[in-house]
Amino acid sequence: MPAARAVARSWTWGADMGHRLSRIYTRTGDEGITSLGDGTRAGKDSLRIEVMGEVDELNAILGVLLAHTLPQEAYDILTRIQHELFDLGAELCLPGQVRIRPEQATRLEQELDVLNEELEPLVEFILPGGHPMAAHAHVARTVCRRVERRLIALLREQPGNPASRQYVNRLSDLLFVLARWLNLRASRPDVLWKPAKPGA
Repeated sequence: MPAARAVARSWTWGADMGHRLSRIYTRTGDEGITSLGDGTRAGKDSLRIEVMGEVDELNAILGVLLAHTLPQEAYDILTRIQHELFDLGAELCLPGQVRIRPEQATRLEQELDVLNEELEPLVEFILPGGHPMAAHAHVARTVCRRVERRLIALLREQPGNPASRQYVNRLSDLLFVLARWLNLRASRPDVLWKPAKPGA
């Protein structure tokens, strides 16, 4: 079963705990069409399905980051975020359903502020990198920005939950600060951008 279809089914079934994943392929999507949680059929290349797949990609990258031996604070934050991203996926899979709330974005802001207190002020642009766990946080940040761009496009076309857009925006900010914080905890300096000199 293509990933988007598998994700759509799991999110649908998350809303109905009477169902359990028993079959991986169904053949119903072989023509490029899949079902949303409310039974609506949609093209697998539709904007909504694309956003769902990108939310799933972001969650998978956070899973890679969580495979590192992280400081407990980071582990706790990211584990909760994985569940919240699954809630976002369920919201996208079931149009009209609201699962992401404004206070969840507020909590991301608060966590970001706590992490940022330990960091030196940023006076230069930094390159993605440093410790491997920080580098993976940067990868997650860039995918999160892509999720945000596509979610904005979807919400322009179809009614949806503005709190989800706010949540994803705050999450990308948090991931940037988290990458710097993880480098700090690993005693690795941020990689500063050194712009090329004219004529060099």
